[in-house]
Amino acid sequence: MTIRLGDVAPNFTQESTEGPINFYEFIGDSWAVLFSHPKDFTPVCTTELGYVGKLKPEFVKRNVKVLGLSVDPLSDHTKWVGDIEETQGHQFNFPLLADADRSVSNLYDMIHPNASDTLTVRSVFVIDPNKKVRLIITYPASTGRNFDEILRVIDSLQLTDGYKVATPVNWKDGEDVIIVPALSDEEAKERFPKGWVAHKPYLRVTPQPNK
Repeated sequence: MTIRLGDVAPNFTQESTEGPINFYEFIGDSWAVLFSHPKDFTPVCTTELGYVGKLKPEFVKRNVKVLGLSVDPLSDHTKWVGDIEETQGHQFNFPLLADADRSVSNLYDMIHPNASDTLTVRSVFVIDPNKKVRLIITYPASTGRNFDEILRVIDSLQLTDGYKVATPVNWKDGEDVIIVPALSDEEAKERFPKGWVAHKPYLRVTPQPNK
């Protein structure tokens, strides 16, 4: 199954370190990040899960729930959690799906046979409260993810959902944004009372409107 941006994220029910999870019930009225790990007791995954635990307050601040996945059984997950907490110095504070039957991995196309026919790649899905897929990133198993970047994209998605703006290259929360070209200057005057700098008719830069 191929999942694309704007698609409705498929629902599932699967065991986790915090009991059975129905994905739609888990999301509720929140955003969600679903991210896969190739295997338990692997070094890169251990660092990633520890860092996401450290970042959890940042996700909570943005109304985002995080949900990990690995294709190993729940008994292995339970042992691995202890290793993560010991080596990374952060409490394991979010659920990790036990996808031993590969049902969720296959549903979300997380197994790429030319990379490995058994292990998942490092997939990331950001899903909004309407259950729509808003971001997909796929990393190779050998490369740890940048979760600060994932937070940055969530900031952009949440901002641009509420205002007629786009975020420029390397944008971070609090920096200037771009007024979308579809908005006329007259409409922009009403929406952006702080004004803007027009580098080109299609490139109008304005302060972030909710700051």
